[in-house]
Amino acid sequence: MKNIAIIGASGYTGAQITSLIDAEPELAIQGLYVSENSLDKGRPLADLYPVYSHIDLCLSPLTAEAKEKILDEADAVVLATEHSVSLELAAWFYEQGLAVFDLSGAYRFADTAQYPKWYGFEHSHPEVLAEAVYGLAEWNAPQIAASRMIAVPGCYPTASLTALKPLAALLGPARPVINAVSGVTGAGRKAQLHTSFCEVSLTPYGVLGHRHQPEIATHLGQEVIFTPHLGNFKRGILATITVQLKPGTTEADIASAYGVYDTAPLVTVKHNQFPKLDDVVHTPNCHLGWKFDAASGYLVVASAIDNLMKGAASQALQCIKLHFAL
Repeated sequence: MKNIAIIGASGYTGAQITSLIDAEPELAIQGLYVSENSLDKGRPLADLYPVYSHIDLCLSPLTAEAKEKILDEADAVVLATEHSVSLELAAWFYEQGLAVFDLSGAYRFADTAQYPKWYGFEHSHPEVLAEAVYGLAEWNAPQIAASRMIAVPGCYPTASLTALKPLAALLGPARPVINAVSGVTGAGRKAQLHTSFCEVSLTPYGVLGHRHQPEIATHLGQEVIFTPHLGNFKRGILATITVQLKPGTTEADIASAYGVYDTAPLVTVKHNQFPKLDDVVHTPNCHLGWKFDAASGYLVVASAIDNLMKGAASQALQCIKLHFAL
């Protein structure tokens, strides 16, 4: 039995991974934690999320004493915290010997120069960053098993990279064009006018400047054009991606490339049949659908995931189970 502490458990992702770990027979929740100044400290999780009424746990403040208790009792910590908060907490728990599964962006780039530009801070723990593994579960399983510092990918990068990485050897020089739409839970639980459900209307945002663009490009090994959109629905991401493949590429080549997922139980690939969000919402699955025009060399592939599941919590659970060989 592996005991997992969850920090940032009051947010959508923190609550989601709490429910997933609670359902795993080989895992146990050591405790649920929020910041010391959180208005949610001391409250039962079920007060915030009645759907989790079966989980009889309260949100504890992350005091110095609580951190010592985690060290004594837990095998790993999940950080569902803001980037700059994870930056410090991840390094501290890692240096104390625990496995860390960080859902923020604080350890997703190996290059420290990326952090001031995309996250607004200098990376203060390069020695821990050097040990971090990118937790794209279907692609980095051996590294996840071997490292105690796992940076769980962003939701848009998960959808995009799952679609594009099999094609890496087939891509032409033109940048893949990714248009992706996310539900409003991707913006977090904090009340903001522009993500209020009554205010949301389908619109692009972060155009030519979203921090997930360099994350996708870094882990694909090729620059991309990425445009995210906010949709007026709660959960899910649909990424529609257009790429031009190398001359001479055939449908058989593409089908063979996507054969990498033949033994991946959470990824479904279909030819000439495209996914919809209802296929994947509330599941840990990724559904891909593709179509190729041999005359032009263009391929369109669509990738559908649940942003809180495969895009965050269930992928973190995959990483936990890979790391502990469960």
